[in-house]
Amino acid sequence: MARYRAVCDWTLAEPGEEFLKGRYARGHTIIFGSGVRVPGTASAQVVGNKWAAPNSVDPEELLVASLSQCHMLTFLHKAREAGFVVTRYRDDAEGLMEKIDEDGRMAVTKVTLRPEITYEGPRPTPEQRDQLHHAAHDQCFIANSVKTEVVVEEVG
Repeated sequence: MARYRAVCDWTLAEPGEEFLKGRYARGHTIIFGSGVRVPGTASAQVVGNKWAAPNSVDPEELLVASLSQCHMLTFLHKAREAGFVVTRYRDDAEGLMEKIDEDGRMAVTKVTLRPEITYEGPRPTPEQRDQLHHAAHDQCFIANSVKTEVVVEEVG
């Protein structure tokens, strides 16, 4: 068993902000257990540009990045076990947020991973590549933790 920590730290920025009317800055700091600090915000698509902090990461982006990163790291491990040497893995991942019911609840319902992978030496056949991605998805801790559909569309 392992435990992971993240501290989200937010403070009302300006005395003139109208918290009860939803008129307040959403910028905050995320401090991970490793000590890394990341500026966080609500998505500008959700609260508008006025209340979202520039140059900050929103929760939806973090979810997409977590799925992409976990798949990549698991894929690299599976490729190594299969005897393939990966020299570069670049994923242009995209998440889709949409309404999930008539009450207007929203969710990131689908994340599409689009990895471009470079190999040294032999490349996997299309069937081997699909098996590697399937194994990576099956063993990805984050994919196993969410209801979001995860699709892999390898480029190249």
